[in-house]
Amino acid sequence: MSKAVPPIPIEPDARGVRRVAFRALGTDCAIQFRCEDKKTALLFVADGLGWLSAFEAKFSRFKSDSMLSKINQAAGKEWVPVDQEMEKMLDLADAMHRLTDGVLDAATLPLTKVWDWKIVHERLPSHDEVATALALSNWKDLHRKPGKVFLARECMGLDFGGFGKEFAVDQLIAIAKRHGIQDALVDLGRDIFAIGGNGLHPFWHVGIQDGIKTEQCIGGLAVSGYAVCASGDYARRFEHNGVRYGHILDRRTGWPVRHGLRAVTVIAPSCLLAGIYSTCVFILGLREGLLFADRAPGVEACVQDEHGPHVTREFRKFQVQAA
Repeated sequence: MSKAVPPIPIEPDARGVRRVAFRALGTDCAIQFRCEDKKTALLFVADGLGWLSAFEAKFSRFKSDSMLSKINQAAGKEWVPVDQEMEKMLDLADAMHRLTDGVLDAATLPLTKVWDWKIVHERLPSHDEVATALALSNWKDLHRKPGKVFLARECMGLDFGGFGKEFAVDQLIAIAKRHGIQDALVDLGRDIFAIGGNGLHPFWHVGIQDGIKTEQCIGGLAVSGYAVCASGDYARRFEHNGVRYGHILDRRTGWPVRHGLRAVTVIAPSCLLAGIYSTCVFILGLREGLLFADRAPGVEACVQDEHGPHVTREFRKFQVQAA
């Protein structure tokens, strides 16, 4: 993962929108916001990206000195002391596991490593390799006591990639509000939260990614006070012996999801919730996924397969012509 470098907000455009683009959490990111006072704008960006840099340093599995890496390195050996921030992230991981009935599991790092994107293009893991990794990928093998944590088996590992970026989006929106900013759109690798409006409308336009013709959108959303997250196999996929594989793994089988879905877009009151539901809906598939989303208050979903989009009951009230 690359470190967020605090840039200087550019001058506002004709609508009063300032835009800051940067790399963080291994992806392209941008923050758009309306703020007349330049000093306030600078303070917001400095605070927001400072928080993001510290978050990445503590919770990235790619940084050997992060607190998360220290927990992973001690797997099967010893308890590791943790602070309140780590306790909160572990609480979120536990809630995610329970909400999705184990479909999403923050302890699946061994499985993720077996399906290393740099390797699987040339050689798929064997069924034995997947089975071994799957046996090590179980949230219930993580033990906690106040102020410390222990991974019970060697070669286990935690990865907050399934919800960390979405949690960060919510925190950046909270920082914007603390600075008195009422109009903002935070986009961390297409995990998005929008508040207020874009200076032209009392909302922000967010495109619905087309999972088949990936260079275009299948529509647009009018979003204010909601988050939007998308999941699919359109961005990272490969073919092996004529079979198409995506990067999203099904914890129940240990193999990439392959049931015909191309993209899922979810709208929810928080980015954390939107991200959890978009990934889980994609894994569950068309019928079960839509039922799962339909049961959640405030959550709406659009699921796309080869036959087109399928939506939950209230999704269309957010739809507008793409701008």
